[in-house]
Amino acid sequence: MKRILILCLPLTLLAGCLEVDQHPNWVHGMYAGKKDDRPFFRHFHNDKLSWWGAISNRNMKQNEYNRANP
Repeated sequence: MKRILILCLPLTLLAGCLEVDQHPNWVHGMYAGKKDDRPFFRHFHNDKLSWWGAISNRNMKQNEYNRANP
């Protein structure tokens, strides 16, 4: 029993050492990463109205009441 405990000791000591820090980098109190584009900037050439129309059409086609009763 003592031998098994001695063999398991290094594994238990290393169990918490493999954790990686997952917090974003902060410089001078602000996030230091790249700002993400809004969806309508990239795919709809900054046309928010056409983006909103595409989202509304997609939502209407996912509505079971509208699909069952055209």
